[in-house]
Amino acid sequence: MMQDTAISVTNTNIASFNDDVILELFEDMLLGRLFEDMCAQMYYKGKMFGFVHLYSGQEAVSTGIIKALNTADYVCSTYRDHVHALSKGVSSREVMAELFGKETGCSKGRGGSMHIFSQPHNFLGGFAFIGEGIPVATGAAFQSLYRKQVLKNSGPLAVSVSFFGDGTSNNGQFFECLNMAVLWKLPIIFVVENNQWAIGMAHHRASSSPEIYKKAKAFGLPGVEVDGMDVLAVRSAAIDAIDRARKGEGPTLIEALTYRFRGHSLADPDELRSAQEKEAWIARDPIKALEKYIINKKISNSEELDKIRKRVKDNIADAVEFAIASPEPKVEDLHKYLLAEE
Repeated sequence: MMQDTAISVTNTNIASFNDDVILELFEDMLLGRLFEDMCAQMYYKGKMFGFVHLYSGQEAVSTGIIKALNTADYVCSTYRDHVHALSKGVSSREVMAELFGKETGCSKGRGGSMHIFSQPHNFLGGFAFIGEGIPVATGAAFQSLYRKQVLKNSGPLAVSVSFFGDGTSNNGQFFECLNMAVLWKLPIIFVVENNQWAIGMAHHRASSSPEIYKKAKAFGLPGVEVDGMDVLAVRSAAIDAIDRARKGEGPTLIEALTYRFRGHSLADPDELRSAQEKEAWIARDPIKALEKYIINKKISNSEELDKIRKRVKDNIADAVEFAIASPEPKVEDLHKYLLAEE
């Protein structure tokens, strides 16, 4: 039986991360944060419709996990999916256009905020219902193993990552897929983004066993708890789990302790969480923490980081202009893309 493990910032292998990697992580997190800030602006200006769930505050999890993957690896998201897609390489133009419901969006304007998808990037989509994506990611991991063992495909074993929230960890799909993944030693990483709240329900009130990573022990896979506000700690845990999966040693469950800085969605007044709780987590902003680390370790300086910031802002401004100028889907194409085309 595998033992559960808690990983803290103090014992991560951050010494092995070179300066270019750390600056890439900073830029990717900044892209996620500023993109979501722009989404809020566009939503309140009436450019986006329906429910829009922002990722602000959780960037260290997306960046730390996804930027450790290969392009051939798979990512499966939730309804809070914009930043996961950006980290996987989907362009900000395609994601923004999708949020605007335009034909040039990555889901041709048919998916919107909760259904970002990109086949070229092996981004398996966002899902509106909790737990929906876990079996999809498990299936992707199965086909990776099948291609390798049965079809004798060359190259490294492709790894799948399934992201989901703390509330989902009480659902049946979570337990069923953990069991299946261990039985078949599937190359999959289950990532619990424990942001402490399942919509308006505090996590400690919803689970009889609040330490989610310990649930892995019942199925015989490693369970890892990591500081989800520290991108270097997350990346360290991700590298270990990816290496394990790639070697054919099976799945890992990672619980990243994090926090969303905004309400559940942009329609949520966010009155259930206390001001003190929010302030305590915002003080641990993962982007500010990495920026401080970069400066203190002399990896870069404020002027260079400002250049990165400007590059990201220009990227997002371009994405908005692209989305505004893009065409709406045609009415006569209403049923297009429902079925695979020849």
